[in-house]
Amino acid sequence: MQTGFKGRLAVHELLQVNDELRALITARPFRSPHHTISDAGLIGGGSIPRPGEVSLAHHGVLFLDELPEFRKNVLEVLRQPLEDARITISRVMGTLTFPASVMLVAAMNPCPCGFLGHPLKGCSCGPSAIAQYHARVSGPILDRLDLQVEVPALTSEELMGALPGESSAAVRVRVLDARARQRRRGALNAMLSTAALRSHCELDADGRRLIADAVDRGGMSARAVHRALRVARTIADLGGEERVGIMRLAEALQYRAYEGRRLGAG
Repeated sequence: MQTGFKGRLAVHELLQVNDELRALITARPFRSPHHTISDAGLIGGGSIPRPGEVSLAHHGVLFLDELPEFRKNVLEVLRQPLEDARITISRVMGTLTFPASVMLVAAMNPCPCGFLGHPLKGCSCGPSAIAQYHARVSGPILDRLDLQVEVPALTSEELMGALPGESSAAVRVRVLDARARQRRRGALNAMLSTAALRSHCELDADGRRLIADAVDRGGMSARAVHRALRVARTIADLGGEERVGIMRLAEALQYRAYEGRRLGAG
């Protein structure tokens, strides 16, 4: 499997992109397929297998807007590439493996009408309709999403009175410093082996109790725990901290709050 720019170029060569367009491929890709896409269109396929959107987004962003509107069977085929960073397609003629290391970004409404929890507009959806809507995104898919952030609706006063946030330039400096810190440990946090992750994310007694509570009472899976630890390690790196303290771990776990509520409702 090829990686980096050469890997992205190889995927486009499989689609017979012309020389003029290949010369323009100098930035990480951003792919945003429509929710009507087929599973073959998303992960690749056909009688002569061709790469799908998840491979065209290799080392870039795959954005799925209106996530629950994608057909469930289409979303489920993302399990392998999100876990293994590659997709394998088997046909009579043989088996092909395409690169698929992507940053998956997805968005969804809180309910079918979109007004659940709105400060001014009332939601017209019944409990069963809301439950069915959320059930379109399965637990195994949620399990593979590291950050699950709910964005509440804002009033006009909150929207117009919001203070400017930190500049992108300042954030970039902090991110580059965190990445350098991770490379000095041998690999970026997302690429650490389980053993290395435990070594670089050693928890104290309070941290172990917090994880135990998330597993025993919250139903968190082993995969979700390891992903939360990677997020906690990254948060600590962004703060220039050597150890992963209880507050960093709690912050990482609260980014999985939506998944936790889904488990509790089930």
